[in-house]
Amino acid sequence: MCGICGELRLDGNRPDPDLLQRMTDRLARRGPDSAGHWQDGPLAFGHRRLAIIDLSARSNQPMLDAAAGLAIVFNGTIYNYRELRAELQGRGHTFASSGDTEVILKAYAEWGERCVERLIGMFAFAIRNLRTQELFLARDRLGIKPLYYARTPAAFRFASNVQALLEAADIDTGVDPVALHFQLTLHAVVPAPRTVLAGVRKLPPATTLTILADGRERQQTYWTLAAARPVMARSDDEWLEAVHERLLTAVRRRMDVADVPVGVLLSGGLDSSLLVALLAEAGKEKLLTFSVGFEDQPEEKGSEFEYSDQVVARYATDHHKFLIPNGEVLKRLPEAVTCMAEPMVGQDAVAFFLLSEQVSKHVKVVQSGQGADEVFAGYFWYPQMAAAEGEDSLARFASRYFDRDHAEFLQAVEPHWHGADHSSEHIRRLLEAPGADTYLDRVLRMDVTTLIVDDPVKRVDNMTMAWGLEARVPFLDHELVELAMQVPPALKLAEGGKGILKRLARGRIPDGVIDRPKGYFPVPALKYVRGEFLDFMHGVLDTPAARARGVFRREYLDTLFAAPEAWMTRLQGSKLWHAALFELWFQLNVDPVRGSRS
Repeated sequence: MCGICGELRLDGNRPDPDLLQRMTDRLARRGPDSAGHWQDGPLAFGHRRLAIIDLSARSNQPMLDAAAGLAIVFNGTIYNYRELRAELQGRGHTFASSGDTEVILKAYAEWGERCVERLIGMFAFAIRNLRTQELFLARDRLGIKPLYYARTPAAFRFASNVQALLEAADIDTGVDPVALHFQLTLHAVVPAPRTVLAGVRKLPPATTLTILADGRERQQTYWTLAAARPVMARSDDEWLEAVHERLLTAVRRRMDVADVPVGVLLSGGLDSSLLVALLAEAGKEKLLTFSVGFEDQPEEKGSEFEYSDQVVARYATDHHKFLIPNGEVLKRLPEAVTCMAEPMVGQDAVAFFLLSEQVSKHVKVVQSGQGADEVFAGYFWYPQMAAAEGEDSLARFASRYFDRDHAEFLQAVEPHWHGADHSSEHIRRLLEAPGADTYLDRVLRMDVTTLIVDDPVKRVDNMTMAWGLEARVPFLDHELVELAMQVPPALKLAEGGKGILKRLARGRIPDGVIDRPKGYFPVPALKYVRGEFLDFMHGVLDTPAARARGVFRREYLDTLFAAPEAWMTRLQGSKLWHAALFELWFQLNVDPVRGSRS
């Protein structure tokens, strides 16, 4: 797990070593163990390493294979690297290291761009082919690892976060108007390739991008997800056993493929509790587990310790519990926002940030339960959508998910940003794409391949990697996801959602954890905005910078400030917090860079 960056000059000049150093420095939190640079002609690579597999210097990056004429920078983990290594050795390849980075290099030498089809894991990498003068970039199937890029007439640059790209003076830092519509409608999800910045893009999941020697681009999708029943029908028990086997394999992979200890983020919910149970079933003893809680609000509890404690007691884990006061949340909020590659409004972003700070003092790697709700239909809106037969496919989704309908978007932003209903157009295309049997199949496929990528998955990656902590997400093992998309919707929707996982959990974790109301890793102070949090948001949105940016209409903001708790989204998020977070992200990440160059 690391941070990567690079620059390919398109204008005949050589890369600026000072720029590469600044870009690499902006990735330091992702890789605190070592740093490296490599340059050849018009191309330069930068790397920050978090050493997890093969801790020796032999696996430092950038890594060069002189004989094959290849160089790589890589972020992620390949869980089947040992099997691939053995296969490649059988084909005559020799290895100088024992890690997974070199396996990718040899796989590219053997199979070319199709090497990605052989990889099981989470990854974002760039390979320079010195013989063809091509640059090859790839991102994992479910977008667990980020990969941003920016192209100008002078250069093509890429990095693990937007902040590194902003070190270049020629990046357009204006707001992308289409992305703004996504940001305010889809719970801050801006689907690839867009970002909120007009000059920055991101590689979509399951996609490769090749920059040819003449500067032309070739983009390919190497994996698509179907959501349909198999030809051979299975009984409920057969589905249960298949999911059990595949999930057990996923958690084993993510525990065994590491040369450092691996812990579990134990929220007290079904998903992370089930991970603990399955790891115990796999023979892992004295698991390291970690939980965080926050101050209660009158409307909502701020911790789930009463549930996580039951799992700890059952499996005798080596448990660490952290309680964060609201004052600490507010004090550390700006720091967390500086670690967001894009504006993220989920309440739990700061929770993961503060939890990861503490966890990183104990381990470098954790397993986390993200993805289970989207893969196995755990959220409250899925049954509502499934039951709404006869409704238009878009309205059926939007009326239960969109933060704002288009009419409210037009009221929220200045006329300069008005345009088409981009979010509705995009969601309709995704929902109506072929390859899914039922409406719920279409929704879950869209969620897993698009919405989750730029909401919980990105949030967990950014907030954990801010402390040099690798988060592994077994529920997003692509082989498990492929299987889950075949499971009949009724088995997922049973028992109020995630029925098949609840059945799998019976007897493995306490019933009280299985049958509890759905939790959302709450930070209540960012949902029920009052007191010093309300003052803080006033301070953000009333600044000269906010007014100069001219995104939100003052009348709309005044309405939110007058009664912030009356203005909640359909997913129970604060609309005031959404606006404040968006503006705060620009003030902390974009304005200082732009101001220093004006």
